[in-house]
Amino acid sequence: MTRAICNHCERPIITCICCYFTQTANKVNIIVLQHPSEVKQTKGSVALLKHSLSNCTVFVGEDFTGHQQLQTLIKLYADDLALLYPSEDAEELTGSNYVLGRSNKPLSTLIVLDGTWKKAYKLFQLNPFLHQLTHVKLANNVESLYAVRKTNKVGGLSTLEACCHALACLEGDDNKYQKLLKNFVEFNEMQLAFR
Repeated sequence: MTRAICNHCERPIITCICCYFTQTANKVNIIVLQHPSEVKQTKGSVALLKHSLSNCTVFVGEDFTGHQQLQTLIKLYADDLALLYPSEDAEELTGSNYVLGRSNKPLSTLIVLDGTWKKAYKLFQLNPFLHQLTHVKLANNVESLYAVRKTNKVGGLSTLEACCHALACLEGDDNKYQKLLKNFVEFNEMQLAFR
């Protein structure tokens, strides 16, 4: 017997997460490159993120070098786009006055990799064009609220948390994403209740 599925979040009705969606008009565009193993991951945070942010695009795959839509967006936002990834060359986001060094423009678009640290690293390695982008990172003192998945990595956050903190920093509004982060905590509690 098949389980009833929610038409909006596409999860079984018993684990529907629609009540955690928080309509938020983000000014900085978010592009998520999601590893295929995360798509059906019930504990993943991207479903919550994409249904809450007004400007959020999710592409699923591993090798995006020939992905026409993504490559078009990268060309379109070339002067004011960055990758949120803690590489050795990553610049720490410093607030709403943050501008890209090469163009002296404020960021308009942020690319985020979604997967475990190992999968995110794989995405980074499989897509050399990502190496050419400006890399930005959050301060290491941001603590994770992600109770259902843990990492030992310093500054390890869920994709949703990383986006919320980066957007709050870039848009100069610490309160704007607090409701979504609060709902993320409740989403975690719901997941833990099913264990």
